[in-house]
Amino acid sequence: MKITKIKEDITSEIADSFKNSVAIDTEATGLQIPERDKLSLIQICNENNEVYIIQPNKENYKAPNLVSVLENEKILKIGHFLRFDKSSLEYFLKCKLKNIFDTKIASKIVRTYTDAHGLKNLVQEFCNKSLDKRQGSSDWNKDINELTDKQLEYAANDVIYLHKIKKELEIMLLREKRMEVFKRCISFLDTRIELDQKGFKEDIFEH
Repeated sequence: MKITKIKEDITSEIADSFKNSVAIDTEATGLQIPERDKLSLIQICNENNEVYIIQPNKENYKAPNLVSVLENEKILKIGHFLRFDKSSLEYFLKCKLKNIFDTKIASKIVRTYTDAHGLKNLVQEFCNKSLDKRQGSSDWNKDINELTDKQLEYAANDVIYLHKIKKELEIMLLREKRMEVFKRCISFLDTRIELDQKGFKEDIFEH
C-alpha cells in the first residue's frame, strides 16, 4: 500500500488518473457536522491501491481538482456510510457527489444473515483481514505531518479495501435480485442527508 500525504488539494495529474472508480472516506473532529465539528482529512484510493490522504485548507476548503473527481459522473465513488462522508464533503467543499456506491447500505440490504455491517466486518469477510480500529479516536485536526504512521495506516485502511468489498456486494445484490431496491436507497440518500442537516436525526418512518 502506497500512501501519499497532500495538503489542500490533489494535483490535476492525480485527478486525471482516476478513470472508473475511487474509494473515499473522511476524518473529522467529531460527528456533529456542521453545527460543531469540522472536516479534517479526506482519503481517496484508486483501483491500484494508491492512497492519497488530503488535509484540506481549513480557511476556505478550496480543492478544485479533488472536487472535479467527486463531481465527475463517470467516476464511481465508493464509500462506507456515505451518509456522513457525503454530507461532510458537500458541506465543506461546496460540491455535489455524483454516482455513488455505499457499502454499508448494500451490506444491510443483502447480508441479512448477520447484523454486523461495520467496515471491519466487511473487511474480515471479503478480504480476510483484521482491521485495527484503535486509532479511530485521534486528533485528526493536527498538521498532517504530525500524524503517526499508525494513524495514517488507519486512515488508509478505511479506503484500501472498498473496491474489493464493492465487487463482492454487487455480486450478491444481483444474485439476490436486490440491486434495484439498493439503487432506490442510494437515490434517497440526498434526502436523508438534508434531513440530518435540518436536525431530523431520527428515523422519520418509525411509528
